[in-house]
Amino acid sequence: MSVLLEVEHLAVSFTTEAGCFRVVDDVSFSLAPGQTLGLVGESGCGKSVTALSLLGLLPQPAGKVEEGRALFQGADLLSLSPQQRYRLRGNKIAMIFQEPMTALNPVHTVGRQLMEVYELHRPELNKRQRRDAALIMLRQVGIPEAEARLTAYPHQLSGGMRQRVMIAIALACEPDLLICDEPTTALDVTIQAQILRLIRELQQQNNMAVIFITHDLGVVAQICDQVLVMYAGRSAEQAGVFDIFELPRHPYTQGLLASIPRLDRPGKTELPVIGGQVPSLEELPSGCRFANRCPYMTEVCLQQPLRETVGAEHHVWCHHWRELDS
Repeated sequence: MSVLLEVEHLAVSFTTEAGCFRVVDDVSFSLAPGQTLGLVGESGCGKSVTALSLLGLLPQPAGKVEEGRALFQGADLLSLSPQQRYRLRGNKIAMIFQEPMTALNPVHTVGRQLMEVYELHRPELNKRQRRDAALIMLRQVGIPEAEARLTAYPHQLSGGMRQRVMIAIALACEPDLLICDEPTTALDVTIQAQILRLIRELQQQNNMAVIFITHDLGVVAQICDQVLVMYAGRSAEQAGVFDIFELPRHPYTQGLLASIPRLDRPGKTELPVIGGQVPSLEELPSGCRFANRCPYMTEVCLQQPLRETVGAEHHVWCHHWRELDS
């Protein structure tokens, strides 16, 4: 199977008043056309920073890629010039941001913002052709009365409609890679299901690869082929979606799965929780970053775990995975 994107040993640092800290450390993954990779973990685990670093959208001057490569169609995204990245963003690689109300410009109409994509990346189209293409995209993402919506402003649309507009903008140029940063956050479950179904349908039509950032394992089970579980900026476990749910090998992955509500539990049963919280930048440990929350912690956990292969395309970063498996 051909590889569209291959990220190797990505490391990202942020400079703050307290010093320079690695917020993403030695993260690697690959993605083929038509595949969906889920980046999973609590808030603060480095999922969004990983995605933003690929697009050159890290906050400046604080954010910096220190190490690694990200090969996309043979080109290293991390070494491209700003002009080369500008041509890629919205064209070959697109991103749906978490909150459409802040991602959309409140003073421009939906049509103006959608047509701007064609203006930037399809200069051969005239104004009429750009409008027709924008109208087609709005209809494709399931927006009713699409022609009237072209002249609407973001605040005049519901949350679900705004998210559909964001999807239309992202897919306008039929990108090869779509990055979704928790696109269903704050949407009710029916709208969430519609958005996920829409992304899946459009992905199948265009054989598009998708990186789906989320903390919702239910969404992961529904839409992802591969899963990378991240914790405090490092990889914890990486496997196919079925292996993650059926044979989780990392204590953090097991804790996330245990916290999902289940129908086979007795009523009013307290959900298991993972004690503590993700460490702040100033408190990142040098060894296993999950150690202070892990029920299996021993002295060896003070050393950083290496990647262990536990099955076909199944990897785990844990000193005790063999004991958990027995």
